[in-house]
Amino acid sequence: LYEEFCEALRSLRVTVATGAFQAMMSVELVNEGPVTILLDSDKTF
Repeated sequence: LYEEFCEALRSLRVTVATGAFQAMMSVELVNEGPVTILLDSDKTF
């Protein structure tokens, strides 16, 4: 189902990148707005 969804997006000329689940990945984050909410199941705020 996931691959079919990705292919449907690609058919609409949407750029789609896929990877391996639970793999270590580098991600980039751009915060837009006055609030950032941190969610961490291992930590109590």
